[in-house]
Amino acid sequence: MEYNTNRLKLIIPEYGRNIHKMIDYAVRIKNRDKRNRYALGIIKLMTDSIHFRLKKNVPYFQHKLWNQLMIMSQYQLDIDTPFPKPTPKKKKFFYKKVVYPTYLINFRYYGKIIRNMIHVAIHCKNEKKKEGLFYAIANTMKKNYMRWNKSIVEDEVIFKDLEKLSEGKICLKNNLINPLLYKFSIFRKKNIKKKKR
Repeated sequence: MEYNTNRLKLIIPEYGRNIHKMIDYAVRIKNRDKRNRYALGIIKLMTDSIHFRLKKNVPYFQHKLWNQLMIMSQYQLDIDTPFPKPTPKKKKFFYKKVVYPTYLINFRYYGKIIRNMIHVAIHCKNEKKKEGLFYAIANTMKKNYMRWNKSIVEDEVIFKDLEKLSEGKICLKNNLINPLLYKFSIFRKKNIKKKKR
């Protein structure tokens, strides 16, 4: 069995392998009149293979078909065309390396919004509000972590990650919890468990 991956690569795959084979045969025809008639037959087949709506919408449709016929023959088909023949162009390929955002590499489970929140919290002028924002961010980070990893995480891990994300500008510790910030679930859940024991 012959697979398409083992066959020659199609120049314009939209027309299919049979059209390409017909063009290869047309190149080998020695009689010019016969070659012209054969090429016209290929153009009719190419016209039928393309959707009717596309024929109406594309300007210079027939010109485009003749150009594509020449391209598929690799400019070897010597025929009389109703339009000027295209000239072969050397294609230059430039491969650009895809640059991935840093938030997709490190701590991707926290998301991009956390980074924006950290930036806003650092530049906040009100000190009390600033501290509240830090713990609110830590709370959101813990929720995101648990949603992504589906496992329980210690507060210390979240605080370390927050410190890394903020490049050392936010440094929180478990033992320095402000009573006003006790409302955040990151700390409340921990104490509820202690009471049950």
